[in-house]
Amino acid sequence: MACDDDPPRPEPGDDLFEVCPVARAFEVVGSKWRLTVLRSLQLYGEQRFSEIQETTTADSTTLSRVLDELEQRDLVRRRLEDDPIATYYDLTDRGASLTGVFNEFEEWAWEHTAAEMPAVELPE
Repeated sequence: MACDDDPPRPEPGDDLFEVCPVARAFEVVGSKWRLTVLRSLQLYGEQRFSEIQETTTADSTTLSRVLDELEQRDLVRRRLEDDPIATYYDLTDRGASLTGVFNEFEEWAWEHTAAEMPAVELPE
């Protein structure tokens, strides 16, 4: 099925996540915290755990869980350094492929929500 084709209408008893590509996509990336972490990595690139925590405001338990989920879904990669001891996170190619989606969401948000202008200038 081409991307321009509408998915088939679900029949009673169908699993929506099997017939609708948008539902499947949201099942993979669609929690508030997953989206926030992915967006932070998309905007600011590779970051340490503490940096992601600052940019997302997630508590450490939530952030740890979300990073594990995103790594299992091949959206985020973890890199360990020995000297100094540090763990870094970055988007995989699959995660980076969401850039266009985030740009579209941002455009939609400026048009349709009461989003305020960011206090800092974001990188292009």
